[in-house]
Amino acid sequence: MIASLTGLVAGAETDRVIVDVNGVGYLVFASGRTLSQLPAVGGDVRLLIETHVREDHIHLYGFATGAEQGWFRLLTTVQGVGARVGLAILSAMTPDELTLAIVAQDRAAMTRADGVGPKLATRILTELREKVDAIGASESAAQPAGGGEGLPANDAVSALVNLGYGRTEAFTAVNRAAKSLGDGATVESLITAGLKELAA
Repeated sequence: MIASLTGLVAGAETDRVIVDVNGVGYLVFASGRTLSQLPAVGGDVRLLIETHVREDHIHLYGFATGAEQGWFRLLTTVQGVGARVGLAILSAMTPDELTLAIVAQDRAAMTRADGVGPKLATRILTELREKVDAIGASESAAQPAGGGEGLPANDAVSALVNLGYGRTEAFTAVNRAAKSLGDGATVESLITAGLKELAA
């Protein structure tokens, strides 16, 4: 099992890179984000590797960071998310953006990735909601401060979404507002403060 590769960039395409390790070229599939961080051909590169062994092939998937690799592993546990879709999601969102999209249950953000429709996005959000802590999401990010189902923070998020803001950005703005206003904040004060956060 290959865990990492260190060598030279021998060539790259839209979804893969060839890493030359002491004269042996390894074909490694990667997200657009990882590929964008590679040096030019001939430059030194080190990638973390996930090795997938199947009856008819062995594929290597490379990652610039451990966070991206962790998300790839987690995403591919969801039914319907294979390696290709996992890389597409990681091309569309950073690990931090992905964490926030899941805790905010932002289906629109998930469907920005190629190959992810509304049904698959819902499945990803549902299945990974409780697993987010496995890759380092903090407890404070799990929901807006003081926010539970039907509580002011959640109502404020819904109100901002109804005003046309994306769920993830509304969630982030209300979370910041709730932390500054404290536990006694009303829906109206959270909406007002949230709008100020969004305007900033």
